[in-house]
Amino acid sequence: MTQPVLLKQSFLVAILIGVQALVPAVVAIAALYATVILFGKGFDPSSAAIVIVAVLCLVLIQAPREVSTQLASTRVSAIVDVIFRWLLLLAILLAVGYVTKSLNEYPRSIFLTWACLTPVALIAFTLAMQEIMRRFLMSAFDNRRAIIAGYNPVSLELAQRLKNNSGMRLTVSGYFDDRSIDRLGMDAGSKLAGSLSDMSQYVKDNRTDVIFIALPIRHIKRVMDLLDELRDTTASIYYVPDIFVFDLIQARSGEIHGIPVIAMCETPFYGYRGVAKRITDVGFSILILALLLPLLVFIALLVKVSSRGPVIFKQRRYGLDGREIAVYKFRTMRVTEDGAQIKQASKYDSRITRIGALLRRSSMDELPQLINVLQGRMSLVGPRPHAVAHNEEYRKLIKGYMLRHKVLPGITGLAQVSGCRGETSELEQMQARVNFDLDYLRHWSPMLDIKILLLTVVRVFRDDQAY
Repeated sequence: MTQPVLLKQSFLVAILIGVQALVPAVVAIAALYATVILFGKGFDPSSAAIVIVAVLCLVLIQAPREVSTQLASTRVSAIVDVIFRWLLLLAILLAVGYVTKSLNEYPRSIFLTWACLTPVALIAFTLAMQEIMRRFLMSAFDNRRAIIAGYNPVSLELAQRLKNNSGMRLTVSGYFDDRSIDRLGMDAGSKLAGSLSDMSQYVKDNRTDVIFIALPIRHIKRVMDLLDELRDTTASIYYVPDIFVFDLIQARSGEIHGIPVIAMCETPFYGYRGVAKRITDVGFSILILALLLPLLVFIALLVKVSSRGPVIFKQRRYGLDGREIAVYKFRTMRVTEDGAQIKQASKYDSRITRIGALLRRSSMDELPQLINVLQGRMSLVGPRPHAVAHNEEYRKLIKGYMLRHKVLPGITGLAQVSGCRGETSELEQMQARVNFDLDYLRHWSPMLDIKILLLTVVRVFRDDQAY
């Protein structure tokens, strides 16, 4: 929400944003030339390489367009964001080099030095620009005054964030609500400036720059009346919808051909996020398969000689958007059930083979799902897919169960590293899994995926719930 802050001096701010957009490309190209000079002859940075690096920097190494987002971000989050975007850029650059068979044209020493030094320069630039933006806004504008219509958790949270973020230069003068102080239970730091009907006159009598209307959606008629009453003022007016009464997943605002919309339930993997996750999935899957190929062959032989049946067990499960997929596993049972009714594996289950028990306890039976990842049917991290029969059972019993299919199912997930493995003999156990899956959708980040992968490795060796 930039406009209440950048009402003045917006042209200078636009210049700063333009500099932020262009300088990363300049830094990366300058670092490339500096590295070449450092190492001397042996590499000619062609115009094609310069153009590709410049375009990738302009697309990927970008600060948030919303200045308020920049001001609210911490230095650590800014550094992590730059590193993540730079790694994504390098991955794309290597992919382009592999496809065009031009990797051998670039000396490895030059590329590695450039790849390590450039992010250091980018981080220094990002932090410097962040500080310049903060200092500029802090000195350019006087504190501006805001009032809030409605005293509720949403308006309190808004006021607290404005207070914590001094760069916004907004001070809340008071709240307006038709309820009394006793009914509202106002804290000592809050001021009730009057009833809703007093707002218009208050704005005329007191300097007010911004008005936030934070009334519940059910009071939309009162919101419309307030807008009519406040037309005779010059204050900026913003409606703060109380959408948090809903169970939101990846909520964000946007527009469709100029019509404002609010996403209330959406996948976290949109835009570059989806590209980044897919590149990570493919890269790590190929690496793991290459490293573990001898082990996979050995496990396949053990499964084949230990009992009758196929080495790979395929079972129908629901994938992205609830579409049916075939999931691969090393066979661990004497049966290959995939019908309308499937009994979950339990401790001391007689259907499990001796080799199968070892594979299930170590989760090595899941390794063939790396092929599912390469096929685009699964991800390394995401909600674990359940058999179709179990899905059809639990979707009727657990509210929001199918929302976990807004993303690709994963080989491992937040539920699994949080202790929700093994048989779900009680409904509460499956409810706990679903709750963790939905939390993953709400709070996804690249760092969360990395954390889950690391915890998965740790828990493989000390999990007594896998059988």
